[in-house]
Amino acid sequence: MQTADWRHQTFALFEQVRSLPPVEGHALWRERRDAMFATHPASPLLAEDRSSFSGLPVADYDPEWRFVVPILDAEPERMDVETGTDGVVPFERIGRVELPEVGSLDVWRLSSYGGGIFIPLKDATAGRRGGTYGGGRYLVDSVKGAYLGSGSIAGTSTLTLDLNFAYNPSCAYDPEWACPLAPVGNTVPIDVPVGERYGV
Repeated sequence: MQTADWRHQTFALFEQVRSLPPVEGHALWRERRDAMFATHPASPLLAEDRSSFSGLPVADYDPEWRFVVPILDAEPERMDVETGTDGVVPFERIGRVELPEVGSLDVWRLSSYGGGIFIPLKDATAGRRGGTYGGGRYLVDSVKGAYLGSGSIAGTSTLTLDLNFAYNPSCAYDPEWACPLAPVGNTVPIDVPVGERYGV
């Protein structure tokens, strides 16, 4: 029940975020996630880390890192992720997106229980002191509610990808979690200075 409630709150939060201007939505996202991490029974924070928790290290909002981009064709590919609790979780590459001055990111579809779109991101600071989580961050994980919207331009499907909302997977905080990490096609050669940082 605790995990289900965490996901319910995440879905509700992103629904609110989508209804607000990006800066306001980002402020709400930061506030609610800090509260969930601090108080929710399903928080990925270890018990010994909660007493000193004062908020997630998230950079201030920068509109230059928000994109609405078409989903482009990509060669089909399968990615099987071994997890400790759910067995092997399969993903299928269904396309890619090109972010100006950032690079290309593969778009994955979860091909098991809930379906959903999954887009991780690993930047040049991953694993570096003061940088981002070594395994990468998540931009979209729609089966768990983390999704900023889609649409179409001239008949082509689009996604809203706002890198200000990039966040760490649960395994960044609790080693008991086994999370899908960013593969090569979701790795970019630049520093993405917005979103959630790690170990700051």
